[in-house]
This record gives sequence, C-alpha cells and structure tokens, in this order.
Amino acid sequence: MTTEIEVKQELAKINDSLKEHAEKAMAEARKGVDMSAAVKQVVDELLIKYADTAAQVVDLEQKAARRQTEHPQGAKSLGQQFVENDSFKKAHESGEMRRKGGRFSVDIEAKAIITTNTGAGVLADRQPGIITQPQRRLTVRDLVAPGRTASNMITYMKETGFTNNAALVAEGARKPESTLTLAQSTAPVVKIAHFMKASTEILDDFPALQSYIDERLTYGLRLIEEGQLLKGSGVGNNLNGIYTQASAFVAPITIAGATHIDTLRLALLQAELAEYPSDGLVLHPSNWAAIELLKDTTGQYIIGNPQGTLSPSLWGRPVVTTQAMSVATFLAGAFRMGAQIFDRLLASVAIATENEDDFVMNLVAILIEERLALVVNRPEAFVKGALA
Repeated sequence: MTTEIEVKQELAKINDSLKEHAEKAMAEARKGVDMSAAVKQVVDELLIKYADTAAQVVDLEQKAARRQTEHPQGAKSLGQQFVENDSFKKAHESGEMRRKGGRFSVDIEAKAIITTNTGAGVLADRQPGIITQPQRRLTVRDLVAPGRTASNMITYMKETGFTNNAALVAEGARKPESTLTLAQSTAPVVKIAHFMKASTEILDDFPALQSYIDERLTYGLRLIEEGQLLKGSGVGNNLNGIYTQASAFVAPITIAGATHIDTLRLALLQAELAEYPSDGLVLHPSNWAAIELLKDTTGQYIIGNPQGTLSPSLWGRPVVTTQAMSVATFLAGAFRMGAQIFDRLLASVAIATENEDDFVMNLVAILIEERLALVVNRPEAFVKGALA
C-alpha cells in the first residue's frame, strides 16, 4: 500500500520536472524559439500526473484526519482503563480478589470505546473479542448539553412568565417596567446499574475482562440511559424525559395535503416561533427510511441517495434515528438550549465475591453503575407529535 510520504515524494519529483521544463521553455522563448510539440506533450502528461498525485495526497490526508477523529490517540475504553488501573493490578497480584468477601471497585470516567488488547495477563487460546448480539446506535446523549454535579439533586430557577413593557420614552417621562416571574424546579440524580457473573479465571485474562466491561456491561447501561433521557416518566426513580415534557405539535400554519416532511418542517417552525430554533430531529428508523425512499414522478429519490455517505439531515438539521422512539412519532427541538445532562458518577466498576456460593463456585460479580440527572429547563423548546 502506498503511504502518504511516498505519494508526497512522487509529487515533489513531478513538480521538479515541471519546473525544469518550464525553465527550458522560457529560455527558448527568449531566443524566439517556440515550444516543440513533443515537449508540449511531455508537459501535458506531467500536468495530468501532477493533478492525479495531488488528489491522492488530499485523499490520504483526509483519511488520516478521519482516523484521528474516530480513534484519538491515547483514548481508552472503560474496560481497558479498569484492567490497567494500578490499584486493580495490586489487588490481583496480592490475591485479594480471590478471597471470600473480596471486593474491589474503581471509579472511571467513561471514554470512547476503542477495544485494544494490552497483552497483559495470561493469554488464553481463544478467538479475540466476543461475538455479541446486535447493538443499537446510541445518539440521544450526544444531542444534549453536558454537565457535572456533586449533589444528589439539581435545583434551578425556571422562567414561568415575562411581561415585556419596553416602549419608546419621551424626554423626562417615566420608563416602563417589565416583569419576570421565576419558579424553583428540581431534578433528582438517579442511578442506573446492573451486574454479571463470571468465573474467577477472567481475573487472569485481562482482555476478556475488558471485553465484558466494554461490550456488554457498558452497552447495557447506555441502552437504558437512552430510553430514560428520551422517554423517562419522571415517576418514582425515573428521569423526566425530553419527549415526556415536550410540547404537543400544533401546526402553526395550514398546508394542504401535508406530507411527513411537511409535518416535520412545521414542527421546526413551531419551536422557532417559541424563540427556540431547533437543532435536531429524532425519529424511529422506519420513519426515516420511509422519508429517504420517497420518489418524485420521474422515479428519482427526493431525499435519499443510495450512493451518498452524508449523515441524515432534513431542513438543515441532523436527524437522529433510534428505536427508543415509537414508530410514527417524532421529536424536534433545541436540544442544546432546552436541556442538559448532569453526570454525578460517569461510571463505576466493581468486582466482588461476597457470598459463599460465588466463592465455592469460583465466580465473581462484575457491577457497573452511573448516576445522572436530566434537566429540561425549556419544555417549549421541544415539539412532539405523530406522523399520520
């Protein structure tokens, strides 16, 4: 495979050759001698080759930039951070983890999942990785503004009324007074957690332990988190989800024979008229597929492009598809402006053998949990409705 350095070296050679021919042509021109047809052909071929090679350089640079963005150097998965933790290694070497009642936990900030084997631990004769079930692409958290908290409750002041009396004022006249009404609101910090049982041998097999944490435990946590962020009921130990609090869709203007695309545009308009320009749309994958497959009278796709590679978007806003949404429903809104996630505990992994059954059967419990709160401080920034 040709490397970026090799292509750049070839480009430099072509450039030098072009300069050499150009200098010769200029010298001949000063003598009144025209460039020969053979020389012109050589120069034309060099120009074509230069353009092709330059395009290769651009392509290689773009690929390198994408790799850097998708896999930043030094980023480690949750499982990798756990098995490389110094405290865990000491507990493992001392045999603490194999004693009955042994317990070990590490609080780790969850990073982008990039599974890379470290080579540590005892290498088993196994195929790398785990063959997992299909996993849903999680996206709702990425739409919402992030935040941190050190409390078990988020208290915030919410604007409930505003009377704007601003007006033109004559010289010496009294200025009008506007009023602002505020109300105190709260959002509790909730916990999401689950655990799995595994054999004690996994403590000696670091890549497998890392896979357990990354592939199943972390994914399971994020799956429930996404459903809560979007449709949590707000009752009991549930987040009050964005869709749950969103305003109902009421078309601001009437469009005869409105299509699904028209409905979504009107939802964006409703949020915009409430002074909250939307920055995203959330749909069930089936509904987005139906929109992408719409064709005009000539059979051409209106939105979709089978050969396209761009991310889904509609009316200039990104479209997020998730099965956490019900079929034939939608959510539009100003996610960054209207809501915020407050992480109390990003991720905590614990391993323990605290009961007799686990101890005598060589089993350990691997637990993962997180704590977070969701504040939807501007419900009117979100519009929900049905796609008829």
